[in-house]
Amino acid sequence: MRPLLSAAAVLLLLLLPLAAGQRFRGFSYLLDCGAPSTDSRGLRWDPDGPYVSAGSARPLSVQGLLDPTLASLRVFPYRPAAKFCYALPVDPNRRYLLRPTFFYGPSSTAPPVFDLIVDGTFWTAVDTADDILAGSASHYEAVFPARGRNLTFCLGVNPDYTDSGPFINALQVIQLHDSVYNATDFTGSAMGLIARTKFGSTGDVERYPDDSFDRYWQPFPDSKHAVSSTHNVTSADFWNLPPPDVFNTALVAEQNAPLVLQWPPISLQNGSYYVSLYFADTLANSSRTLDVNINDYQFYEGTVTSAGLSVFATQWILSGLTRVILTSKSVLPPLINAGEVFGIFPIGRLTITRDALAMESMKRSLQNIPDDWIGDPCMPHGYAWTGVTCQEGQNENIRVISLNFSSMGISGSLSPDIANLTALTDISFANNSLSGTIPDLINLGKLQRL
Repeated sequence: MRPLLSAAAVLLLLLLPLAAGQRFRGFSYLLDCGAPSTDSRGLRWDPDGPYVSAGSARPLSVQGLLDPTLASLRVFPYRPAAKFCYALPVDPNRRYLLRPTFFYGPSSTAPPVFDLIVDGTFWTAVDTADDILAGSASHYEAVFPARGRNLTFCLGVNPDYTDSGPFINALQVIQLHDSVYNATDFTGSAMGLIARTKFGSTGDVERYPDDSFDRYWQPFPDSKHAVSSTHNVTSADFWNLPPPDVFNTALVAEQNAPLVLQWPPISLQNGSYYVSLYFADTLANSSRTLDVNINDYQFYEGTVTSAGLSVFATQWILSGLTRVILTSKSVLPPLINAGEVFGIFPIGRLTITRDALAMESMKRSLQNIPDDWIGDPCMPHGYAWTGVTCQEGQNENIRVISLNFSSMGISGSLSPDIANLTALTDISFANNSLSGTIPDLINLGKLQRL
């Protein structure tokens, strides 16, 4: 299948006059899970306790940890189909970079495998086994739009994986500048990071303070083609605001030869991907013309100068192993400095607003409620709140159809907003300690059992 390009072509960004913006602007969070405040790499990490109501803190006794946020974790109970959520106030209609970190530490048993869920959308499954064997932490990253005034990040217990509860060491939720990844349609999609690479680099991962959003740029050593440069490229000239240092190394082809890369270095599922490549001529006041093909389809043809260039596509079709071929159209050989690849995936539907608000009202009027009553009450499928059953109704609306809170130790009173759950067929509050009067349920025309 030929790659699908947004706006009928690959979008080209060259020297666009944008301000770099504030670092960690607006509603941004650095949470050290299960620990008090921590300072690391010039950043202050706050305790996660105010944003989560479940789980317990556990220290890790591991010698030689370079990252203090790995020295503790929050562990959640094993309860099949439960999701344990962080609730974070955010600015609606903004985009957020989410990066949870997982490090289970030495153990005689395999680390838990579990799901990540954001605002009712399944993101990915977390499996840290390979990283644990290598003695390293696991980092996951995605960009999600805020769908309201709160963003919920959840860890879901999936009994199909393992029989132990999820865990987390650190969570970053960083509000992005309006220009960053702004060509992607986030009204119905999110992006999960596949690779972010600094070609020709043999050093450490490039991140904050060089990257204003603490994005991780992984080194890509290649002694045969690597070169370095000392001239400055202005990061603010690019919509995605890459750190200037990513332009200080590059891979350059040999004279009269193409530059061939297998990148990303993993096999990809067939689907749509966001691909962004970064170029800057390593020679001062110089330029070169090149042709870039990805899996035999032309991605870009044009001139690269020492001022820098970014080229991206928002709907590029990839499948399996990816081959990037750069060929020269001028005297100087082709080069590449950096690149990013994200997988595009759809944002899931939410419980109909009327039902979601009614459930939130009930949550406020009751005490001793289950600790997984955070986030969307129904979604994603298989992760409804404890005691809540949902169903897809007319017009594909997600509705609450049953409340079974029998013998759950709940106290308090029933909110009159329960009458707004007009798709209810069953209600059971037996063997609890409820007080007050039963609200008027005349609007519940489908109710069969009470």
